[in-house]
Amino acid sequence: MPDRPIARALLSVSDKSGLVAFATALHDRGVALVSTGGTARALSEAGLPVQDVSALTGFPEMMDGRVKTLHPKVHGGLLAVRDDAGHQRSMQEHGIAAIDLLVVNLYPFEATLARAAPFDEMIENIDVGGPAMIRGAAKNHADVTVVVEPSDYDEVLAAMSANGGATTPELRRRLAAKAFSRTAAYDAAIGTWLSREVGDETPAFRALGGALAQTLRYGENPHQSAAFYRTAESRPGVATAVQVQGKELSYNNINDTDAAYELAGEFDPQRTAACVIVKHANPCGAAEAASLAEAYERALACDPVSAFGGIVAFNRRLDAAAAREVVKIFTEVIVAPDADEEAKAIIAGKKNLRLLLAGDLPDPRAPGLAIRTVAGGFLAQTRDAAVVDDLELKIVTKRAPTEQELADLRFAFRVAKHVKSNAIVYARNGATVGVGAGQMSRVDSARIAAHKAREAAEAAGLPRPGTEGSVVASDAFFPFADGLDAAIEAGATAVIQPGGSMRDAEVIARADEAGLAMAFTGVRHFRH
Repeated sequence: MPDRPIARALLSVSDKSGLVAFATALHDRGVALVSTGGTARALSEAGLPVQDVSALTGFPEMMDGRVKTLHPKVHGGLLAVRDDAGHQRSMQEHGIAAIDLLVVNLYPFEATLARAAPFDEMIENIDVGGPAMIRGAAKNHADVTVVVEPSDYDEVLAAMSANGGATTPELRRRLAAKAFSRTAAYDAAIGTWLSREVGDETPAFRALGGALAQTLRYGENPHQSAAFYRTAESRPGVATAVQVQGKELSYNNINDTDAAYELAGEFDPQRTAACVIVKHANPCGAAEAASLAEAYERALACDPVSAFGGIVAFNRRLDAAAAREVVKIFTEVIVAPDADEEAKAIIAGKKNLRLLLAGDLPDPRAPGLAIRTVAGGFLAQTRDAAVVDDLELKIVTKRAPTEQELADLRFAFRVAKHVKSNAIVYARNGATVGVGAGQMSRVDSARIAAHKAREAAEAAGLPRPGTEGSVVASDAFFPFADGLDAAIEAGATAVIQPGGSMRDAEVIARADEAGLAMAFTGVRHFRH
C-alpha cells in the first residue's frame, strides 16, 4: 500500500527553535495541528489554528502539567496499525483519530543537570509523557513519523514535498532509530544522576547515553569510523570547549586534548601558572612557573622531540607571550580556559593550529565515571579523584626531604597520576625533566625517563641531564630495588611512591644506603 499523506500532527516541544516555521509549512499542506501547553500558545500566537490536546482527550492538563498526553486518544492515535481491521474498529468505537506525525523534544533534564539545580527541580524536569509518546510513535514507524530534533524539520518537509505529503519508510525508520536512542540517552542521564544521589556506585543496570557532537573523519586509524558524543556531565574540557580556529579535530586530537587538559586541571591557577604538553595521551613535559610562557618553555625542555606535533594545555587565560612561544614549533592543539585577543591574533597566523577555549578548568576532586569497553561489556569505575595535596605523606627513610624536594615530590606525583603505567616521572624545581610511560617493567620506565633526560640535555648543550639532583615519582610501589637503583643512577635525591610492596623494607634500606629521602602516599595511580 502506498504511504499515506500526513493528515494530523501532534507537536509538544521544549525547544521551540524553528517551530513556527515548521508548523506553518505543515498547515499550508493541510495538516491539522494538535498541541500542548506552551507549544500550543506559541502556535496560536503565530496565528495558526491548533487544537489543544485537552480538547482531543476531553481531559484538562492536571497535576501541574504532569498529566496531559497520557490518554488512549493520544496513544491510540500513535500506536494504531492503519492496515489492521481490528485496530480500525477500536479507533472508530472509541473516537480515536490517527496521529501521523509526532514532534516532541523532552523536558531539558540534561540542561537542568548541567547547572546543578536542586533535587526537586531535577525531578520536575523528568519527562514522562514525552518519552511515552516518542516510543509509541517510533514503535509504529511503519505508519507514524516521529521527530525529536528541530534539525530534522527540513528533511521531513522535503520528503513530504517529494511524496505527495507523505514521508518514506526509510526516513521513518531512521527517525525511529534516533527517537529510541534519544529516549535511551535521556533515561541514562536520569539513572546516572539518581544513582549518584542515593550513593549507589554500582547500580544493577548502567546505561550510557550521549548526543552526537561531531562525526569524525576516522578513528584512531583511517580504517576505523568514529564520532564524538557529549554526555550530560558538565565537566569543563574538550566537550565544553569552543574551537576558535584550526582544522577539524580528529579522534586522536580529542583523546589527547582531554588527557592534557585533565592534567592542567591539577594545577591551581590561583597558585601558579602551569603548562602541560601531551603526545599520544602521555605527558612529555609539564611545568609550573610565574608565567605561562615560562611554564611552556620549561615543559618543552623536558622532551622537545616528542613535543613536536603535540597538544599544549594551559591552566590560565592564554596570553600573547605564551602564544608566541607555542607557535614556534608545530603543535596540533592549544587548549586553555580562555585567551586574550592578542593571543588569538598570534595563533591565527597558523591557520591549521586548533585553539580550544574550555571556559574553566576541570576539578580534579570532582566525582565522575570512567568507562572502558571490553568484549561483551564495559568497565565502569569512579574517576581517580585523589589529589596529592590532600594526602598525608609518610616519610619512611632516615633522611626527610628538604622543603624544595617535598614540593617537587608533590609536583612529580601529580604528573605521574596522568602518565600511563608503569609510570616514572623525574622532576626538579617544578618541572618534569624525564618521563617514562607505559612500560611492562617499572625499571624500564625509570631507565627510559633517564635516557630521555640525557638526550634533552645533549640537545640543549647542557653539561648534565636534568635528572641529576631531581626527585622521582612512581605511580605504584617499587616491587624490587632495581627500579630505585635506576633512579639513583640517574641522580635522583628523593622518591615518592605509594608503598605497599612485600619488599618495601628492602627498597627503603636501599634508599637509606644511598642517602635518599622517600615518602609513601598510600595511594596508587595506575592508568591503563
